[in-house]
Amino acid sequence: MNGSRSESRHLSIRVDRPVGEVYAYASDPANLPAWAHGLGGSIEKAGDDWIADSSPLGRVKVAFVPRNDLGVLDHDVTLPSGETVHNPVRVIADGTASEVVFTLRRQPGTTDADFERDASTVRADLARLKEVLDSA
Repeated sequence: MNGSRSESRHLSIRVDRPVGEVYAYASDPANLPAWAHGLGGSIEKAGDDWIADSSPLGRVKVAFVPRNDLGVLDHDVTLPSGETVHNPVRVIADGTASEVVFTLRRQPGTTDADFERDASTVRADLARLKEVLDSA
């Protein structure tokens, strides 16, 4: 398969917490180190920006869409190269629980192996989010 092909994969997990609680926790960038290891182990606010310094990608800027009542957690990750990757994420009510859906988009030039690695990273991050919130 050619690495420039446009492709998306929807990765999701059910969390046994109300949608409002899941959204409130996941939309707070200060909580990212506890569950989003794909962005690194630390994040700090620098002016209006959130910067993850220990990211496997290097120093990156993370910017969420404004808080909203729709469960939209889309966020942009600006890489050290200046390239920005848009990450669509939704928190959807599932009865008294929630489903968190992350749309992983294959970036231009991404190999099949790298896309699978990215998907595994997102799955692990979602599993940690579930673990943190289900045990709260």
